[in-house]
Amino acid sequence: MTDSYTVTNPFDNSVLSSHLYDSWDVVEAKLQLLKSGQKTQKKFTAFERSDILRNLAGLLSDNAEELAKLITLETGKTISDSRVEMSRAVNAAKSSSEEARQISGECLDSDAFPPARGKIGISLWKPLGTILCITPFNFPINIAMHKIGPAFAAGNAILFKASPVNTQSSMLFTQLCYQAGIPEDVLQFAMPADKDLNKLNSHDLVDGINFTGGTNAANAISAVSGYKKLLLELGGNDPLIVLPDGDIEAAVNASINQRLATAGQRCTAAKRIFLHEDIYDAFRDLLLEKTQKLVVGDPMKEDTFIGPVISKKAAESIQYFIEDAIFHGATVTAGNKFDGAIVYPTILENLSVDCLLMKEEVFGPVLPLTKFNDIEEIIPIINNSPYGLQAGVFTQNLAIARTLFEELDVGTLACNDGPGFRTEHFPFGGVKQSGAGREGIKYAIREMSYLKTLVI
Repeated sequence: MTDSYTVTNPFDNSVLSSHLYDSWDVVEAKLQLLKSGQKTQKKFTAFERSDILRNLAGLLSDNAEELAKLITLETGKTISDSRVEMSRAVNAAKSSSEEARQISGECLDSDAFPPARGKIGISLWKPLGTILCITPFNFPINIAMHKIGPAFAAGNAILFKASPVNTQSSMLFTQLCYQAGIPEDVLQFAMPADKDLNKLNSHDLVDGINFTGGTNAANAISAVSGYKKLLLELGGNDPLIVLPDGDIEAAVNASINQRLATAGQRCTAAKRIFLHEDIYDAFRDLLLEKTQKLVVGDPMKEDTFIGPVISKKAAESIQYFIEDAIFHGATVTAGNKFDGAIVYPTILENLSVDCLLMKEEVFGPVLPLTKFNDIEEIIPIINNSPYGLQAGVFTQNLAIARTLFEELDVGTLACNDGPGFRTEHFPFGGVKQSGAGREGIKYAIREMSYLKTLVI
């Protein structure tokens, strides 16, 4: 008997839908269909793939409001935030369309080393085959587009596995992909039960896995995937650093927008805020003033800035991290208030480097403030984390920015912006347990391809 699951609204706990997990026989049949779809992909030209992806961008734009409402119902993300997600998904589709026409290799002359044999090597990027694209709950359409767009542009077939809470929005997205012109034997949506995930990740008909999510799930994928090519975008405990010559108001706004939006449930959220002692009080006071004006509650209301986290269980986990910080000496300046799955914005001061908030990733609207005198003090504190995704610094001092760029264990340092900065055509990814490989449309295409060389 196939297991079933229910999707509920995290704000009011109302039941949105009920579904059956796909049986293993159904999943295998979809993989077999996608194997045949690899031949379908070979018949497409680059410009045809590009045109399909451009069509998809238009359809996403036309259906943006319906999808945004589904995202808000399923995840508790505010409607304004869901609309921003849809605009980014449209951009990702457009970027995928453009990059589909730009995939190129290189030509090499064999006479670079003796003996020169009068040969030329022509290297081209070729699709891996079938890519398993696994997406998380927090950006269900945008992250799906960042995976499926480049996977399709590269010429792969795609098995799309979303978070169960995003079933409705993901199924609508899949239908729009078909409407845009992606054939059904090239893209399939599947929702296997948890007990079948290891079999899926290790399946011979899966040639690559593109996963965004938590470290534990990534470890499970890595343990069974063998020699498959993996693109893993995982968590972060991203620092935001503010120096005396930085724009304090801009830094406060970045802290709010990049930590409290999506109720703090972003891998690139500003999760640790380091403030130079000269501007500490001014920053804290302005942050407190602005934070207290934010509307918390119903995510469907236009003026709500912070809705619920994904579940009451998630809220309880956030509360545990706050209590641990308090146990280690932190003081609560604002917040530490809970109502079901709603976590009110919480500002903490006087944090110990030993508390979990300073080392682990916390998916919630928590702003831990740390005072420092010299950047050399905070570099080892920042690096004392299993993660290394992105960082942000507000300063006009290029020498300091260069020092942080060289010394911090991160994939990206954003100057005069927060660690949440991302745009579709930049490389995106981290070091250590923040993942392997790089997203960003052009770079994801290469991660889901391999180089093949013709010698003539």
